[in-house]
Amino acid sequence: MNATLLFISCGLFLSVGQTGPETVGEVGFLRLYAETRGFMLGRPVRPQPTPDGRAVLFLRSPPRSAVMNLYEFDVATQATRELVTPAGLLQGAEETLSPEEKARRERMRLSARGFADFQLSDDGRYVLLTLSGRLYLLDRTTRKVRDLDTGPGTIVDPKFAPDGRKIAYVRDYDVWVLDRHTHQARAVTTGGTAVKSHGLAEFVAQEEMGRFSGYWWSPDSRFIAYEEADASQVETWYVADPAQPGRPPQPFFYPRPGKNNVVVRLGVVSVEGGQTTWVDWDSKAYPYLARVDWGEYGPLTILVQSRDQRQLLLLRVDPSTGQTQPLLQERDPAWVNLPEGVPRWLPDDQGFLWVSERDGGPSLEWRRPDGAFRRTLVPPDAGFRSLIDVHPTKGEIIYQASSDPTQAQIFRLRLDGSPPTALTHAVGIHSAVVARDHSLFVLQSVQPDVMPRSTVHQADGNLVAALPSVALSPPLTPRAEMVTVGSNPRFHAVVVRPRQFDPKRKYPVVVDVYGGPGHNHVTAAMPRQLLRQWLADQGFVVVALDNRGTPGRGRDWERAIHRRFATVPLDDQVAGLQALGQRFPELDISRVGIVGWSFGGYLAALAVLRRPDVFRAAVAGAPVVDWLDYDMHYTERYLGLPTTDAAAYKEASLLSYAPHLSRPLLIIHGTADDNVYFQHSLKLADALFRAGKDFELLPLSGLTHMVPEPVVTEQLWARIARFFRRHLGQ
Repeated sequence: MNATLLFISCGLFLSVGQTGPETVGEVGFLRLYAETRGFMLGRPVRPQPTPDGRAVLFLRSPPRSAVMNLYEFDVATQATRELVTPAGLLQGAEETLSPEEKARRERMRLSARGFADFQLSDDGRYVLLTLSGRLYLLDRTTRKVRDLDTGPGTIVDPKFAPDGRKIAYVRDYDVWVLDRHTHQARAVTTGGTAVKSHGLAEFVAQEEMGRFSGYWWSPDSRFIAYEEADASQVETWYVADPAQPGRPPQPFFYPRPGKNNVVVRLGVVSVEGGQTTWVDWDSKAYPYLARVDWGEYGPLTILVQSRDQRQLLLLRVDPSTGQTQPLLQERDPAWVNLPEGVPRWLPDDQGFLWVSERDGGPSLEWRRPDGAFRRTLVPPDAGFRSLIDVHPTKGEIIYQASSDPTQAQIFRLRLDGSPPTALTHAVGIHSAVVARDHSLFVLQSVQPDVMPRSTVHQADGNLVAALPSVALSPPLTPRAEMVTVGSNPRFHAVVVRPRQFDPKRKYPVVVDVYGGPGHNHVTAAMPRQLLRQWLADQGFVVVALDNRGTPGRGRDWERAIHRRFATVPLDDQVAGLQALGQRFPELDISRVGIVGWSFGGYLAALAVLRRPDVFRAAVAGAPVVDWLDYDMHYTERYLGLPTTDAAAYKEASLLSYAPHLSRPLLIIHGTADDNVYFQHSLKLADALFRAGKDFELLPLSGLTHMVPEPVVTEQLWARIARFFRRHLGQ
């Protein structure tokens, strides 16, 4: 359950718009919101500058269609041209996805059709694209597209070799290499199966570690390091569609807490094939392969993690022998977060950059080649988020950081110890993608009163132009007030009032909640507030706040939820709500509802089960009901092992509180969810029924953890608004 697995990112709260209906019966806004995916369709996504900085490639859909096409923006002329479309390649045929690609997109939270991604060759001339399991090569100079003959079977995760001569991909659970000039393809691994795959990231790597690839090119293009994932000892769970009983269920290897995970090995093999050299590390002590790095300047390195996730070990690998040498170790009595984008090796034996939380918050460090500490570059109180770019010759980096968890700014820093320079200043969330030659960057920004946009800038920060958007714009700016409330702890919160707000009235309150680790629900971003505004216009004040356990406020704040899922998040939500009620008299905190999805769904259900004195009604979307039935990497990180921490699991389970339900509860769940399985809501429904409790259950037929279908989204939110009007009044 990473940060993209949230109510926000399942298509319900992410990037939504407002057209201004004043009553639930008016569904014009919901329809427009659903058809435009919250006014996000038509906006440039995945911008990638060419290596020479002369152009920027990006994906974009029409404003009301979720089919991604590929475009090119010319920096000199500022002209944009369409390079290739799925319709042009398919020539009238329907797009199809293999089960493996469907699962991979689900893990990546991708619901759009057409091109999910693309890759540029190192010289920028060629573009790799996949569609319907086929591999295509686009020549940008001639604009010709070639359907590459990769043989039978569907293609997953294609990558150019660093020298551009070859292309690797996974086909039928083995890694293949295609020579771009001879058009000959050969398998560099053999014997891969659905049970023992080669070159594919396993479930927990994709879902929880943010690692979506299972193989890596060597810098000289002569070797490939690949993962072998043996799932023979992992439980198989099945997702069936009850609405289509004639269709066989889809099997998934699903590792639950206390059970077996896949057994992972890392091998190195020549692109010409032959014997694999297996990398040797203590896989019993460190069974998780979290990261693999084989970059231009550094050695092959791997980051491995212990089962209890309290230890992280960075190892240098000799690819010719498979022997490893430890570079550094991270420890934490609760858990160690997996750092993103590091190690980042520097040229000329200068060592590497690393992210550590040992001093109370994420700090960016400069390490020597042997792993020894050299200097802290970004201190823990600066709120470091991610490393964006390293200029190898100028000794300069670009990174994202903010001491305010509701924002993210971009900074430039020289390695000589000079103070950082801010590249962004506007309140909001900013990220960047830098050209390989460092001549320009694409800034992606969203602000409290501005929808997401992508702008091209020269290296010094000067604006070149905005990447063109064809998205429909929301017709108004939401009335969202960002505040901090409470003391010891103090919470970041947002209050959204109706547009026809009457300061003399007291309004029922709806709490929009997530509350789980890895995600901030309160951010200075316009898309986050728009659906909240629509709900507020139905006669509520909508509030949200981030409790302890959410990121961005240091190590202790984040780890306060360790083994305390059922207490700390809910207690903080109650404390923050009461503080908001004291500050804003228009909030009628005797009439409070709560709505959330995923961890937010769990917390919403928990709220009416444990604190019916505070919460009068709840909508729980895709809730985790029994943490013994969620995936091991996420759950064991926060609750420990079931064998040693059984009390934490029992306290966190909604089943422990089901007999106490005394408030209205609406449970919503996709029947094909392969993340939080539909089983969760069925178990809660069964426990409530057996306890003689009344509740509502809304199954979303055939849908997964994401809800992208416009008609479902439209009707779902109309239903939620009616539910709260019925039980909270006006």
